[in-house]
Amino acid sequence: MITIIPEKEGIFEMRVLVTGAKGQLGYDVVKELQLRKIDCIGTDIGEFDITEADSVTAFISDYRPDVVIHCAAYTAVDKAEDEPEICRDVNAMGTRNIAAACREIDAKMIYISTDYVFSGSGDREHETDDPTGPLGVYGRTKLEGELAIRDLLQKYFILRISWVFGKNGNNFVKTMLKLGKERDTVRVVCDQFGSPTYTADLAPLLCDMAVTEKYGVYHATNEGFCSWAEFAQEIFRQAGYTTKVEFIPSCEYPSKAVRPLNSRLSKRSLDMAGFRRLPPWQDAVVRYLEEIGERQNI
Repeated sequence: MITIIPEKEGIFEMRVLVTGAKGQLGYDVVKELQLRKIDCIGTDIGEFDITEADSVTAFISDYRPDVVIHCAAYTAVDKAEDEPEICRDVNAMGTRNIAAACREIDAKMIYISTDYVFSGSGDREHETDDPTGPLGVYGRTKLEGELAIRDLLQKYFILRISWVFGKNGNNFVKTMLKLGKERDTVRVVCDQFGSPTYTADLAPLLCDMAVTEKYGVYHATNEGFCSWAEFAQEIFRQAGYTTKVEFIPSCEYPSKAVRPLNSRLSKRSLDMAGFRRLPPWQDAVVRYLEEIGERQNI
């Protein structure tokens, strides 16, 4: 479904196209644009397939947005190992198609990337200019998307995020809540560290960036670091569940795709550009549980 907000007299005139509008982040970006009364269209595969270059060019040329916020992606990390070409078509070629269309009409582009572009070695925060080294198909294709944008555009923002959760879709928080209702104990890996990213917090930052010319690569997650096991503990605590978390190493929870052990991302780039950091992840969990009706008074 396409969401259209017509321009109104006296309101800052800007047109924004949001891809992946039915996903977690795209949903909240469209919602934020609506709150700001900015002319926008939210699209998903039903409106146009980003892997079809002609379709992308026609759609973007017709609407002529000032900014494209590209949230659409193939994010099934394990499945990507079995479907590398499908994943690449969406994350790499689809992104290149959008970048090429943006270049034709001189539009800005905001691309949502991932911590998976890094190998996850060490224990310090990754800076935006650190060497990349993705471990699997998903990370490689997202990095290929970054490189396509750098190759084609000058007016771009690349935002790397991690551990995403939002109202409109499935995520780790919802999975833990489901398991917490079914089990007394849940086993969760304790040696992968990073930061959760609440889409309702990230969406305003993207909209703030869209009106600037502070182009470049950014890391944008909620503040603070934790392991997946610590993340699960906080979810259960804030939801008022008595479910226990058993801390286990990654080797006891094998998966088809290798996950980075260190997904800590430095926010120095946000500071240098004058953008506000996102709130602490624990606070984000509280507000998210309230949003989906799972918060207990504790």
